Amino acid sequence: MVTPSDEFQAEKRAAALVAVDLVADGMRVGLGTGTTVAELVPALARRRLAIVCVATSPATERLAAAEGLDVGPFDGLDPFDGRDDLDRLDRLDIAIDGADQVDPACWLVKGGGGAHTRERVVAAAADRFVVIVSSNKLVGRLHPPVPLELLTFGVGATLRAVGATTLRDAPPTPDGGVLADYAGRVDDPAALAARLDLVPGVVSHGLFPPSMVDTVLVARGDGVDAVRPAVGL
Repeated sequence: MVTPSDEFQAEKRAAALVAVDLVADGMRVGLGTGTTVAELVPALARRRLAIVCVATSPATERLAAAEGLDVGPFDGLDPFDGRDDLDRLDRLDIAIDGADQVDPACWLVKGGGGAHTRERVVAAAADRFVVIVSSNKLVGRLHPPVPLELLTFGVGATLRAVGATTLRDAPPTPDGGVLADYAGRVDDPAALAARLDLVPGVVSHGLFPPSMVDTVLVARGDGVDAVRPAVGL
């Protein structure tokens, strides 16, 4: 019997297959984290393109390497051109990732897997940020929880300043941060994002604005729709 979970996983696979066709030889590709990216990576590897990838989590890095993709560091020398002039891999042609929620304006909630800080860095470094989701990730308005990464230093003060936040029972992030979830209202995602950005100790939050997004590929049944944010959002 096919369950809704099976159907949504099939939709993730369909969206991933459309996304891999956006990647071409010579590109520098950012890979997100999560169950949708787990469908993307093998499909991308099967194309056997001459690309270099940046992974947003150890899990994605392990999967990409196991599939034979060239995974380079995002904090070291450029592994793509092999030169000795200390050029760094500091920009990407495309980044592809999933999302936990997508609202009608293309605001995203990301970070269910705890990789949202690196996902944000990679998305911002890419000329094009493509989001791939199944139909159950579409929401009328964003809702909690909103993932957070916090500095360990002063974490109690940070929690007090943010309010309505609980720590996750999870290991530190690869960068030493503490994972938490904001459970307050998300009536105005722009205002909440701005408030969280101003709290010392908040390394990153899971609210990604439409201005970061090039395209959202939404799989619905057997079809995949490309949704683009309205200009100016």
